[in-house]
Amino acid sequence: MTYNIYTLGCKVNEYESEVVANLLENHGYIKSLNPDIYIINTCTVTNTADSKSRKIIRSIRRKYPKAILVVMGCMVQNKKDKLDVPADIVIGNQGKSNILDYLKEYKNQQVYKVFDMDKADFEDMSLNNFDLTRAYIKIEDGCDNYCSYCIIPYVRGHVRSKSHEKVLKEASKLIQSGHKEIVLTGIHTGHYHDGNYSFADLLKDLVKLDGLKRLRISSIEITEINDEVLDVIKNSDVLVNHMHIPLQSGSDRILKLMNRKYDKKYFIDKLEKIRKVKSDINITTDVIVGFPSEKEEDFLECIDTIKKIGFSKIHVFPYSDREGTKASFMSDKVLGNIKKDRVRRLLEVSKELELEYMNKHIGIDVIFIPEIYEDGYLIGHTGNYLHVKALGDKKLLGNEVLVTINKTEYPYLIGQIKL
Repeated sequence: MTYNIYTLGCKVNEYESEVVANLLENHGYIKSLNPDIYIINTCTVTNTADSKSRKIIRSIRRKYPKAILVVMGCMVQNKKDKLDVPADIVIGNQGKSNILDYLKEYKNQQVYKVFDMDKADFEDMSLNNFDLTRAYIKIEDGCDNYCSYCIIPYVRGHVRSKSHEKVLKEASKLIQSGHKEIVLTGIHTGHYHDGNYSFADLLKDLVKLDGLKRLRISSIEITEINDEVLDVIKNSDVLVNHMHIPLQSGSDRILKLMNRKYDKKYFIDKLEKIRKVKSDINITTDVIVGFPSEKEEDFLECIDTIKKIGFSKIHVFPYSDREGTKASFMSDKVLGNIKKDRVRRLLEVSKELELEYMNKHIGIDVIFIPEIYEDGYLIGHTGNYLHVKALGDKKLLGNEVLVTINKTEYPYLIGQIKL
């Protein structure tokens, strides 16, 4: 039989879709543009994400009326009994790895598998069909932060983690398969714990694995970078010189309304600690603009905080109501045209900071691992996540390559390979 998958939303969704595809292909299913089975992995992070998920579901049902339609993921989990989509198999956020069993169970009558996420255990998933550079390990699921704008704790459940023995074993297999870089991912990755075994313990053990060149954390909250994590950052060259740390707002008033667990002083002070142990570390972030009641002075305070911190890139999101969250009930909503203007202004600040960080590397020797070969150029990332292009031999794909950076051609640094 043949299949196809459409994925909406975050990196964790992308990972889980890859796991489902891997399971299907290992049992003889073939990916096709005219599939017998069509799987849609939904997102519910905003009301707009719900609308997009529903639109895709209806479109695919019309286009492939004879296919078995599988709808799974966060929107399914959020809507539960109110889910009104023309699906043959419905799966929430628990049991995606049981897809083969559910396909066998389907006999022209809807199969409905949506469970209580408050009682969910960690669902073990692993994957080994990555390119030979970077591989992902999902070490954690769920979130206990309950930010006022976010529905994810309700649809992903409480924090739960993969056993550290399984993580280390999976990482070792990936290294033996030729992967140079491992990325740790999850919904709230830095909150990983396995009993008394902490996230810092996991990092310490992973960086010791023979053959691992790079260990990357997909994202981490500022409150989770404790002294033990800082110690690994300081003492290991395997843990990469890049961290993605969501700020969400640089205004103390807005941070409090968001129910974030820090103020801007805490954030700035912790960043100073990180830079004391890794001076050239690349810090990227997420920021939401137009949160309910955000005034121009709050936004300007946010820009001032961002410039003080000196992020090298900002992922900017306009606030969007998520039905069921505390923020959705807040008054004084910011008008769409104002949000759009603030997004534009903050993206300009981001571009300025990004170029400033990139230009610091002109004339410097850096190591990058080429992931793509295109038009005679090797293209890949450095450990601190700079995007590098250099003329070179395709045989160098997946290997560490030393280059001298000659110039910036945004979004790339152009390098010359050192022989």
